[in-house]
Amino acid sequence: MPLTLVTIPCLDDNYAFLIANDVGEAALVDAPEAAPINAELAARGWTLKTVLLTHHHWDHVEGLDGLTGRDSLTVIGAKADAHRLPLLTQDVSEGDSFTLLGEEVRVFDVSGHTLGHIAFHMPASELLFTADSLMALGCGRLFEGTPAQMHTSLSKLAVLPPETLVCSGHEYTAANARFAVTVDPQNAALAQRVADITETRAKGGFTVPATLALELATNPFLRAHDPNIKATIGLPDSSDVDSFTKLRAMKDAF
Repeated sequence: MPLTLVTIPCLDDNYAFLIANDVGEAALVDAPEAAPINAELAARGWTLKTVLLTHHHWDHVEGLDGLTGRDSLTVIGAKADAHRLPLLTQDVSEGDSFTLLGEEVRVFDVSGHTLGHIAFHMPASELLFTADSLMALGCGRLFEGTPAQMHTSLSKLAVLPPETLVCSGHEYTAANARFAVTVDPQNAALAQRVADITETRAKGGFTVPATLALELATNPFLRAHDPNIKATIGLPDSSDVDSFTKLRAMKDAF
């Protein structure tokens, strides 16, 4: 049976994600804030069993101890980040896989925003939980890793099936769009996405998740190889990594 995905706004601009099967067993990806997550579980009559943590930043783990049934939860996170995460029940690394709600989950190391950041891919349900690595129309700021590391991380995700839903950790899409159009001004798909974002946000809707196909067509950090972008940022003959590096620096200063 297909799983149900629910996007939950938390804090000022974070997202958590609940996934549940048809008997009401649920898993959570990241725990920014307990109250809205507990409320959603109660409203749907779901029982939380497992929490997946993508990285150690407070706005992705702070709500863990306040979750309903906390003492019985299985908590899964990165082995490389275990020293900075809440106590884990299971630690995982690049290339590992495990079963969640009857489906396989594959683990990617997507270091860049932090070292030890991981993403979770559920191929059967076409879900990818990326938190602050690949984001809607952007990528996470490089607090610990290098541009080359983040480029490598995003390149791993870019080759997944295009229909995959990218579930990222923040509602930053409108701000990311304002930057994207400055470096990819001729992109018709991007222009259409900007219009869609404006309409969605005006109605109070979420711009996350989005398909990987849409990110590949419009996200400049997945398009650092594009000759038009390279020319626009003044690096027509650069390597893709150098182009990505400049894009990230430009976004930081934007």
